[in-house]
Amino acid sequence: MKVLDLLKSKGGAVSTIYPEARVSAVLERFVDEPIGSLVVTTPDGAIVGLVAERDIVQALGRRGGKILDLHVSEIMHPNPVTCAPDDAIKSVMKTMTQRRLRHLPVMAAGRLAGIVSIGDIVKHRLDEMELESNVLRDMYIANR
Repeated sequence: MKVLDLLKSKGGAVSTIYPEARVSAVLERFVDEPIGSLVVTTPDGAIVGLVAERDIVQALGRRGGKILDLHVSEIMHPNPVTCAPDDAIKSVMKTMTQRRLRHLPVMAAGRLAGIVSIGDIVKHRLDEMELESNVLRDMYIANR
């Protein structure tokens, strides 16, 4: 299965924010939307970073409450690792595990096409295992 197949089932909507936005705006978005990261883009849509819940917690631990007035660009991960729609899910899972990433923007033809989370990958793998289990059970019952 490919990333494109995963995006077809979950959708390609991606929450973004500008680098000049305040960290307080990131927190508001995390409260209002069921997301754990925002892709940081320029007005023309170029990806310049990724800001996740973990980044907020680490910045808070280092700088305290004054982080709320910082710009997103001051706490984001610049140049995030990305994947492509044609990448195999197993390859993406390996990359996310090895690099300890929770979110990967999906790029198609130089444009943001979606985002996959480790939760999306785990859900896919669980669905895959359930299907395999059902097939094996059905084969066993048919051969009794």
